[in-house]
Amino acid sequence: MPWLKLKLLVDDARAQPLADALEVWGAIAVTLEDAANQPLYETHWDKNPLWSQVRVIGLFPADVNTEDILARVREWLGLAEAPLHQIEQLGDEDWAHSWMAHYHPLNVGRHLWVVPSWCTPPEPTAINIILDPGLAFGTGEHPTTAMCLAWLSEQPLAGKTVLDYGCGSGILAIAALRLGAASACAVDMDATALEVTRANAARNGIHCGLEIMHADRLPARFQADMVVANIFSGTLMELAAEITSRVRPGGMLALSGLQAGQEGEVRARYDPPFPLTAHERSKWVLLTGRKPADPG
Repeated sequence: MPWLKLKLLVDDARAQPLADALEVWGAIAVTLEDAANQPLYETHWDKNPLWSQVRVIGLFPADVNTEDILARVREWLGLAEAPLHQIEQLGDEDWAHSWMAHYHPLNVGRHLWVVPSWCTPPEPTAINIILDPGLAFGTGEHPTTAMCLAWLSEQPLAGKTVLDYGCGSGILAIAALRLGAASACAVDMDATALEVTRANAARNGIHCGLEIMHADRLPARFQADMVVANIFSGTLMELAAEITSRVRPGGMLALSGLQAGQEGEVRARYDPPFPLTAHERSKWVLLTGRKPADPG
């Protein structure tokens, strides 16, 4: 399978946010290199480069729109022009061996693991979500996904209905069902995300209890006991009324996908009716809260 390698030169303060963003935008692998070409593979959220100048390298499918990626990079970093960069078209070389070894099972919650398909689960009796790095956001590697999974693992899900709004890979809906939810609904605006969610659900033995649909097809009166939305802050604000309406009275809401410093603006769109609590990890934020129950 052909691949495309995008190399971007940035200072150390911008390297980690850019690496995180490339994962969101479809990179199936991201590495960081200093000027001496010593790599740091981004497989854990607590790693940060120590070099003053960093090459952030993303591995993408060959048909990715590089102009779109570079435009997003400019906007994300607040630059007038894209940083110095290099694009390499890679042949039919098997790149799997160059990055698969750097992805490992992740313990993301109480007795909850995300395990690449080529790895042996470290805790066989735990709940193991089999998920490979791919084209849809959400593999457990990113702090926002990890925080959502950890939050879900702490919730009393038995008998509950969960809505995964902006499902990406479907990992949150799948995890909710594996953790005991009675049913889950995974919605997204991206048709590719819905296909990936179906494939991941089948891989994890989810054959009932999960509905997967385009967000526009969600029934007007549908509400869930728990709603999780792990999407960008701008989209969270734009869809605040829609997402709020999907939480039944007394239900729980979890919002992520926003960076530290963005939580105030997002919180203002949801409170009232939600008094939201912020949880931060590696400069990313999760907001959680309960919708007030109907009076009487």
